[in-house]
Amino acid sequence: MAKPLKVDGVWLERIAGLLNEMEFGSLNIVVHEGQIVQVERTERKRYELGAASPAKSASVSRHAAKPLRKTESR
Repeated sequence: MAKPLKVDGVWLERIAGLLNEMEFGSLNIVVHEGQIVQVERTERKRYELGAASPAKSASVSRHAAKPLRKTESR
């Protein structure tokens, strides 16, 4: 039978703090024998095309990349 999870105020504050700092991502809580032993955070950063500066966005091609030429073997 699984042990009941023990969560104290310190862990609740840690978890809330990690979630509050995150805009996009996931939080994985690892439990061992009824106690939290590890928290893993995966955060994503999302950028919109229009968010780049005009100088940089002009150099970004919106067309598909051309395939590489095959070199001839001798």
